Amino acid sequence: MAGKRFRPDVTVVLAVCIFLFLAACPFFLSMFRVSLIGKYMCYAIVALGLDMIWGYTGILSLGHGVYFGLGAYCMAMYLKLEASGGSLPDFMIWSGQSSLPAFWRPFANPVFAIVMVVAVPVVLAVIIGYLTFLNRIRGVYFSILSQALAMILSVLLIGSQEYTGGSNGLTNFTTMFGQSLSSPAMKIRLYYAALIALILIFCLCRFLVSRRIGKIFIAIRDGENRVRFTGYNTAVYKVFVYGLSAAIAGIAGALYVSQVGIITPADVNITPSVEMIIWVAIGGKGTLAGPMLGALLVNALKTTASESFPELWSYFLGFVFILVILFMPGGFVSLRSIPGRIRQKFSKTAKEEEFA
Repeated sequence: MAGKRFRPDVTVVLAVCIFLFLAACPFFLSMFRVSLIGKYMCYAIVALGLDMIWGYTGILSLGHGVYFGLGAYCMAMYLKLEASGGSLPDFMIWSGQSSLPAFWRPFANPVFAIVMVVAVPVVLAVIIGYLTFLNRIRGVYFSILSQALAMILSVLLIGSQEYTGGSNGLTNFTTMFGQSLSSPAMKIRLYYAALIALILIFCLCRFLVSRRIGKIFIAIRDGENRVRFTGYNTAVYKVFVYGLSAAIAGIAGALYVSQVGIITPADVNITPSVEMIIWVAIGGKGTLAGPMLGALLVNALKTTASESFPELWSYFLGFVFILVILFMPGGFVSLRSIPGRIRQKFSKTAKEEEFA
């Protein structure tokens, strides 16, 4: 329509600004800081998946560290076998193993490992989703169930010392695809691999929420019974988005372990899963760009605070979370509405004075 101004989506503009900043970081930051931001980007990828199920579909998962950890362990198994050079991994020797377990052997193939990074989390998520959503388990009951899943997997990983490294996890990786993981060039490649994955997954999520299926997700969030009464099988859509978020978390886990160099049962437990929810809440759920920003800022703040006052940083982080929930329930992204609210307030005041 003539005379109508084009107004870009603020969240898309924010996402583009985030991507440009992340792309420029290696040019002015030390390699240590670049590696840290690379880790934060992996967290931002997880936040995107969580926003799809919580922000858009209304499914609160308190155990998403499970899928992050499964993706990380699948990639770590390949990295550990490559570091071992065809022999038994060190922790298996210490545990008294004489041969490589059968389920470990295919992970010597990097293609198989990459496929499993996505397949294993998705299969588990689809099974859990099918059993819960088909039986109409939702709300706090699903949240408790997902939390229990995180606890169970963590205990299993710790108890399977001879297969998973136990509480020490999998570490001491040296190469990836034949390239040294300690070389600056490889670190930069992994950094930009995480950035590309973040951009592509954001675009995929943005595409989905802007289409008809995205409208159905939102309708399920706002009133699942009404959607069901119109003839939609809501369980199918919930299983789909839950499986998608698990795949996204698995990819993030694989990128994480490649950059950080370690994965332990502690990364799968309840605490990191709850932290993931905090990133989304602080950033602003249901916006995609907000959870990305939340994951980046919260973890940057966590690192800075733990360096400055290591004994108090957790209290400080909790205080920030409380402030955001109380004064910005829509998260950081809700700051965009402040100018509009100020204009509305002044406009209302002017009208009241006019009629006075």
